Amino acid sequence: MKYWKILALSSLLVACSEGDKTQNKAADPKPVEKQAVTGSTLPDGVTLIEKVSSKGDEIVIPYEKYQLDNGLTVVIHKDQSDPLAHVDVTYHVGSAREELGKSGFAHFFEHMMFQGSEHVGDEQHFKIVSESGGTLNGTTNFDRTNYFQTVPVNQLEKMLWLEADRMGFLLNAVTQEKFEVQRETVKNERGQNYDNRPYGLVFEKILESMYPKGHPYSWPTIGFIEDLNRVNVNDLKKFFLRWYGPNNATLTIGGAVDVNETLKLVDKYFGSIPRGPEVGMPDKSLVSLDADRYISYEDNVNLPMVAFSYPTVYARHKDEAALDVLAEILGQGKTSLFYKNLVKPRLAVNASASHYCFEISCLFVMQALPNPMSGKSLGELDAIMRESFNEFEKRGVSDDDLQKVKAKLEADLVFGLQSVRGKVSQLAAYETFTNDPNYIQKDVARYSSVSKDDVMRVYNQYIKGNHAVILSVVPKGKPEMVAKKNTYTPPARSFVETTETKASDLDIRVANDDFDRSVQPKAGANPLVSLPEFWRTETNNKIRVLGSQTGETPTTTILLEIPGGHYHSSKDNAGVATLMASMLNETTTERSNEDMSLELQKLGSRVNVFSTDTSTNVYINALTKNLDKTLALAAEKILKPAFTEEDFNRLKQQQIQSIKQGKKNPSTLAMQAWLDLLYGDVVAGIPDSGTVTTVSDITLDEVKAFYDAHVKPEDAKLIVVSDLSQKKVMDSMAPLMSWQGKSKATAAEFAAAKFAPETVYIVNKDEAAQSVIRIGKHGIARDFTGEFFKAGLMNFNLGGAFNSRINLNLREDKGYTYGARSYFWGDQNMGGYTATASVRADVTAESFVEFLNEITGFQKDGISDEELKFMRQAVGQRDALKYETPRQKLGFMSNVLSYDLPDNFVDTQTKIIKTITKDELNQLAKKHLEFNSMLKLVVGDFETLKPKFEELGYKVEEVELAE
Repeated sequence: MKYWKILALSSLLVACSEGDKTQNKAADPKPVEKQAVTGSTLPDGVTLIEKVSSKGDEIVIPYEKYQLDNGLTVVIHKDQSDPLAHVDVTYHVGSAREELGKSGFAHFFEHMMFQGSEHVGDEQHFKIVSESGGTLNGTTNFDRTNYFQTVPVNQLEKMLWLEADRMGFLLNAVTQEKFEVQRETVKNERGQNYDNRPYGLVFEKILESMYPKGHPYSWPTIGFIEDLNRVNVNDLKKFFLRWYGPNNATLTIGGAVDVNETLKLVDKYFGSIPRGPEVGMPDKSLVSLDADRYISYEDNVNLPMVAFSYPTVYARHKDEAALDVLAEILGQGKTSLFYKNLVKPRLAVNASASHYCFEISCLFVMQALPNPMSGKSLGELDAIMRESFNEFEKRGVSDDDLQKVKAKLEADLVFGLQSVRGKVSQLAAYETFTNDPNYIQKDVARYSSVSKDDVMRVYNQYIKGNHAVILSVVPKGKPEMVAKKNTYTPPARSFVETTETKASDLDIRVANDDFDRSVQPKAGANPLVSLPEFWRTETNNKIRVLGSQTGETPTTTILLEIPGGHYHSSKDNAGVATLMASMLNETTTERSNEDMSLELQKLGSRVNVFSTDTSTNVYINALTKNLDKTLALAAEKILKPAFTEEDFNRLKQQQIQSIKQGKKNPSTLAMQAWLDLLYGDVVAGIPDSGTVTTVSDITLDEVKAFYDAHVKPEDAKLIVVSDLSQKKVMDSMAPLMSWQGKSKATAAEFAAAKFAPETVYIVNKDEAAQSVIRIGKHGIARDFTGEFFKAGLMNFNLGGAFNSRINLNLREDKGYTYGARSYFWGDQNMGGYTATASVRADVTAESFVEFLNEITGFQKDGISDEELKFMRQAVGQRDALKYETPRQKLGFMSNVLSYDLPDNFVDTQTKIIKTITKDELNQLAKKHLEFNSMLKLVVGDFETLKPKFEELGYKVEEVELAE
């Protein structure tokens, strides 16, 4: 994704990663069947609150809601479509519950809750879930923290045991040593996602200038490191005791579960945990500003940025939905005013508006980055954005504006029902913030009732004539580029003196049980996993088709892979495949890009064209009722591109600016150097976006020529997952049947690698907060039952799991990084091995040595019996999670088609996992993990790092990247 699609406000999403928009609507719901249960026996201490089931065609997630005597709310959703269970524990505590001067506690506990509890050993939470064939994570935002696992359904009891242990028995396992290690991990996370990331501090700067000192939203969720540095482990324990009781939590379980048996397990593991202090609802007083607040900061960016932020309402306020519609009109997509006034005339490479809502406050945010070719300053963009307000007042709100927003809502809700995790997360968020898991009905009603007058009213009330925080982000050393001189200085952060918390101050709550919690529950029999049933055919124009019918949601998802991608361009016009794919998303001979975007938005459909190394791909997602119209539009994009000079010039400049901005991102620098050193002097050695030089030289005729040579149907692969039958799917493909021809794509060429294994190559990044380390080499091409597959099994314990040797060493033991891993990668043509991490700049050489020790030690000594058992359990039980969603099925089926896999290849993989020996794995380690033959690459401060690597005995060479 291009950087201007992410921008600085992505830091908002890093800090507040889930539940921010879907939790927030309100209105009168459609009638839903709510039932009392009769004739069933509940465990003592468990009370039924309600049952909800669907009637008619309304969008409803059926559930049963219960409450334990200790206040824990339990929501259960039965879904028999896959043999899975998803467990989510959401605590109604986020950074907004913290005290001034003690920021980051909620996020810190997101880390500490994975470090082991009284009956679960250190680092064992990840290991237990992984060897159960599951996935897990946790997220924190302003208003809540959640922890979740998806596992085969036979592992449900084990997950409940784990979650209950960290709810009721965490504190005895929270040691000073763990506290110190996780404090370092949080510092690394902040460095990676905020301090070392272009525009990474935007949200933090807006918050501290928008809200008064001490407001719960005046600091970011990750907090300030100086706050964590001041507190001790008992301060954290006190925070846990205040907020993490069962009466401030919702346990939501979904999947192929037996409700009565699940309730018994919930009562067993959670019922005895004492309730915590009572929790009141937060104040929702609206925020207002008495004047525009112009602020700025310098950052390591290529382009400056201006961002307006208006305070509005709060989540589920009666005006939130209308403000969302206003944001769509002003700055969402190609039908918006900002696109028309700023992006299309090439005054800005990006301009957008969004309405971000949280429990006690919302922000209406508008941002733009100037196109340097236009010569426009941030001040001029400021003026154009304000002029767009006047245009909106004259333009008003159209029927299409309302229709496309409502279509998007319907589509998003339906697509969100495609996974058990999506449904459980929705139920959990609604219950946490509204005490009504069925709030989805109010969402639908809320948006359906928005009128044109509502949108104009909220514009006049919250935006027109109101004051905003206006932030300028400018390149370092260029303060003169700000939109306007600063008029506001945020209050200085100050430490609030408090009495140090002692262990004796803690009011520890103890559960009394009649069973031994130290005994890990045994899993039931592995569930029977059914592979997707699929059908094959070939069209008259020789497109190979693989399809699967699934009735879980009324949706259709399609991936069309057309031979011809980056590898089929030349070294001199690298980037042409990416540029050509971008142009297929623009104007056609039948419609402008605005008209095309509007038609797709009104259907709630997505059609996106993008290029890869080897192909040009078209991804289509649609409600099945709108499939025919969507495919007609997709065919128009593919077969009737207009290739206008206007689109070409705009997209070319955007691609160039994206490449330039990548020079500020250490991970992008690492990838560019990696390709150059590993692949040599051919197009494969250049990123698929190209370089500034190659893209600058590309002409529109070259884009057309690439299209004419490669965008052809013969040997293309079309993979489809739909609730329709094969016949109906193929009937819908009629718009593509007039397409003719065969791509001229041939086998890719690769040159000899350019690196010397005894040399450490460094890409200089002055004063980098973190360094990026990449170690690896060429390897074998990808296969699914041969040496490549087995090498992946070998690497699992070294760097392929959270509990791998590399990650436990660098992250959990040393605190050097937020995450470290290694993996084998490849396609039909070639492959390789990579070990990588972003590490604290001051421990770059030390981290490199740990990589060396882990890789060479694994190669020399091989895996242990315990590691072999862990790999077999973890990898061997993953099948239940592999084929749940249409997107997952697409990936599986794409491999079947691309690699011509036999129908029984999954059975062969299962047999290999069960029978592969330690000796065979160790031989693979000896063959593929020869450290002295690997490329060693670092992105960091050259002058600082050069002597450190020379002390280690390596030659050091600075890498000069192509412009």
